[in-house]
Amino acid sequence: MKKFSILLLAFVALLSFNACTQDDDIVFVAQPDPEGIQFSNSFQSTYVLPAGNPDNLAERFVWNEVDFDAPTTITYELQGSADETFGDLMLIGSTDSNNLGVTIGQMRELAEDADLDNDPETEMPNAGTIYFKVRAFAGDGEGNALEEFSETIGLNVELPEAEEEGEAPKMQLYLVGDATEAGWDPANNNTPLFRDGENEAIYYFEGRFAGGADIEGFKFLETTEWQPQWGISNGELTNSDLLGDDPDAFPVENDAYYSLMVNVDEMTYTWEEIDETEAEVQTNIGIIGDATPGAWDDDTDMTQSEFNPHIWYIEGIELTDGEAKFRADDAWDLDWGGATPVSGETTVAGPNIPVSAGTYNVWFNTLDGRYIFIPQGEE
Repeated sequence: MKKFSILLLAFVALLSFNACTQDDDIVFVAQPDPEGIQFSNSFQSTYVLPAGNPDNLAERFVWNEVDFDAPTTITYELQGSADETFGDLMLIGSTDSNNLGVTIGQMRELAEDADLDNDPETEMPNAGTIYFKVRAFAGDGEGNALEEFSETIGLNVELPEAEEEGEAPKMQLYLVGDATEAGWDPANNNTPLFRDGENEAIYYFEGRFAGGADIEGFKFLETTEWQPQWGISNGELTNSDLLGDDPDAFPVENDAYYSLMVNVDEMTYTWEEIDETEAEVQTNIGIIGDATPGAWDDDTDMTQSEFNPHIWYIEGIELTDGEAKFRADDAWDLDWGGATPVSGETTVAGPNIPVSAGTYNVWFNTLDGRYIFIPQGEE
């Protein structure tokens, strides 16, 4: 009887162990999202695609996140095609986020696949439609992976005819907010961020920001209008197009000098307080060179910011093809030059800045040596 009881207990224990093991082996089965996936951003009526600056952003596609009701990795794949059937598709890129940018060059490649060209001598049209959709899939996307596709959207594109082409306009960012000199006025000679001379997606600014408990902060604007505007949401860089609403302002803790860097392709920024007390403040800065009204003989004086004495600017200066430099006190004891046209970073006694003819607003920052020539038509 004793042996029988021991055997019975062992059998019950084995059954209990198997039951616990089965309870731990929970299997999640991914299910299609009943809400599906769709694009959520607004699109332009026509995308004009000049040949210049193919790496510039043409559009940032935004979509809703899908829920496959299982703890699985979800990847989004943006696809483009010259035809609506996607018989020959282009993989724009993949991401685990809900947005992805498409460059002018990628759109032009699809347009050329659709037999568009910009040669006025040919019979091929220079305007037409290209197509996009987004695919969401679970896991690595191989085999029988669960996947969903958005509806296909067609975008109208135009390749400017060759004789009409010029350099694609570069996006510019301007400071606005009660932490800045312009305040919350979007058309108050707002100080620009200084675009990198080599990478058009990167912008810099070193200078003073007002701060404190009563200060809301600052944002960026692309024009003298309020939309689109750039700011933060949950601490991340964003803009009103992506967010579908106005972003929050960047907060400023102290009235102090800060170093700011923004990357609009990667949607990242850096921000830190700096000590500028050792930086020399100039009393007179001018622009000089054969591209300027005074050629190499006479400086054209710039205006010093009352809010930040390291910022100098001149509005509506007419320049010709040639070169220019910045210098202090109408003398060659201290001058600055840079190698890249339009924008970049100077060095003391550096090379002459290449200039193309036009009317510009010119800004120069003696704190970090950065400069930018903004064509008036770009504002």
